[in-house]
Amino acid sequence: MEYNSSRPDLIIPEYGRNVHNMVAYALELADRDERNKAVSAIISVMGQLSPHLRDVEDYKHKLWDHLHIISNFELDVDSPYAKPAPEELAEKPQRVPYPQSNLKYGHYGKNIQNIINVCKDFEDGEEKEQLKVVIANLMKRHYMVYNQSSVVDHTIKKQLKEMSDGKLELAEDVQLAHVADIPAAGKSHHHKKKKAPFKKNYKKR
Repeated sequence: MEYNSSRPDLIIPEYGRNVHNMVAYALELADRDERNKAVSAIISVMGQLSPHLRDVEDYKHKLWDHLHIISNFELDVDSPYAKPAPEELAEKPQRVPYPQSNLKYGHYGKNIQNIINVCKDFEDGEEKEQLKVVIANLMKRHYMVYNQSSVVDHTIKKQLKEMSDGKLELAEDVQLAHVADIPAAGKSHHHKKKKAPFKKNYKKR
């Protein structure tokens, strides 16, 4: 009995041992026409084994690339696509740049900073004053996640002024929401109603 541990490793395991054996058989065919016929059948089988590739653009091209990879790029056939070079497949993908943001107070996040940037360009008036309080309360909520031990309104107002380049300033007598009235971020506030205890109704006979 032959075990898989004694067989060559599968180059693309998703296609299974049979496809790899078919490719090995095609490599041994001396006649080019026979190789082309064998490869055409192999591509058909590979397509049936990988139906998910049909959603990929140029999935036929992908199948032919896989065929060349399985054959270690040794298969000489009339392919409708250029044979891929081993060096191209070995190339590492380009590194995706990670967006950098220099936030002075990272615990507030970039969204808070974006809201502040929009608000500070508002014309002075009642709408802007109300929005400043809303932003400050939102900052207070985020600050509680960052530091649950204590939060002082003066600190929130001071940091709001700094983050807005001095354009959003709240008066000292402006009161922010109380800690108990600010829902903690990330927690659900839907409470299930308690079911009333089941009472059996007994009828006297």
